Amino acid sequence: MGNPFCHVELGTTDAAKAKAFYAAMFDWTLQDMPMGNDFTYTLIKVGEGTGGGLFGPPMDNKPSAWMPYVLVDDIKASTEKARTLGASVVCEPTAVADMGWMAIFVDPTGATIGMWQSNR
Repeated sequence: MGNPFCHVELGTTDAAKAKAFYAAMFDWTLQDMPMGNDFTYTLIKVGEGTGGGLFGPPMDNKPSAWMPYVLVDDIKASTEKARTLGASVVCEPTAVADMGWMAIFVDPTGATIGMWQSNR
């Protein structure tokens, strides 16, 4: 199947509370990754299946929300395709350390979704 969901991410207003809740709720391993500038990204390792991450606060002071990411082969071409199909790009293709590239758009119905191109 092309373009599977590959990552799911929680932008939260209270990262500590979210980590405590999800660590108790599910059998997940949470691993903090300091990213500099007082920003910590927490990896969510689920064993088999799609893992994710969490961070706080969410972009643009939005409420806490989960967002899925879809795997793409070419982040720049996929971002342009989304734009031509009527999406509003809210995060242009952005390098994430040496791991890959991300982009985020809002579809014509108002739903937000991310895309990921891995360097691996």
